[in-house]
Amino acid sequence: MTKPIQIRMAGYGPPTTGFSKALKFIGDRLQGQFGDRLAIDYVWNIMDHGHKAEDILGLVEHGEMTLGYQSSSYLTDRVPELGFVDLPFLFANNAQARAAMDGELGRHLIRKTEEGVGYRILGWFENGFRHISNRLRPIHVPADLKDMKIRVLPSEIQKRTFELLGAIAMRMDLTEAIAMIKAGTLDAQENPLANTVTYGVHKFHKFHTLTYHFYISRPIFLHRATFEAWPDDLKRAMQNAVTDAVTFQRKLAVEENETSRKAIEDAGCEIVELTPQEHAAFVAAVQPLLADARKMYGEEMFKMVAKA
Repeated sequence: MTKPIQIRMAGYGPPTTGFSKALKFIGDRLQGQFGDRLAIDYVWNIMDHGHKAEDILGLVEHGEMTLGYQSSSYLTDRVPELGFVDLPFLFANNAQARAAMDGELGRHLIRKTEEGVGYRILGWFENGFRHISNRLRPIHVPADLKDMKIRVLPSEIQKRTFELLGAIAMRMDLTEAIAMIKAGTLDAQENPLANTVTYGVHKFHKFHTLTYHFYISRPIFLHRATFEAWPDDLKRAMQNAVTDAVTFQRKLAVEENETSRKAIEDAGCEIVELTPQEHAAFVAAVQPLLADARKMYGEEMFKMVAKA
């Protein structure tokens, strides 16, 4: 009997998250099509096994895992073009962001990433719009962030964004950030509401401000050599399963945002919704970065966003 093809899928959240459910969606679809031709295994949260969240990048690149996802910001040091989608206030809403990532911009970023990293990227999960939480005070305008220590993803674009907003921006992995938040040595963090609740940050941060400052996607990447060695029918099936899983996960993301906001409110936290004038103050503060970005990246990717 032919040995089944091994597929190991990994993430960095509990099995209850939309990302984990999307992995299961992919696995169930493939298992239903191929039966005992496949042996599918899941590692829902690599942090439960002594890894950092960022370790998923190497686990897949070196073939220890077959498929994973991670916020694109974690790859910006290796793929500078990915820094473009870390720019603040780049997208107006979910619809525009999704159209851009599923369209010309997303395809361009996939090509650039695959040129530098041993992945095959089949789509983009939605991590969504990010907001600020902190333990010190309500935030209404950039001045409220002055000297506040905030964790950002490992992206120089994100670091500079928060420096322009007056904060002390600290690049670090999620694992380290959670430990510092619990210890009270990190004042603030920025995340979609669902992440804030998933990792229990709302138990330590009373103040939450809906800034919508970044929209972040999570590429779904496979170990390229493994993927390319598969028979054509399995490669096609995996691409189709990932495409449908993206739609499934994005729908869950909208629901998770709503339930997470309620969880934050139920925990007795304060949620600040910015007025148009307050929001405009944040946008104005980061204009030097956006001006530099046009020189750094050129106009082509900005045109791709506009087309979306």
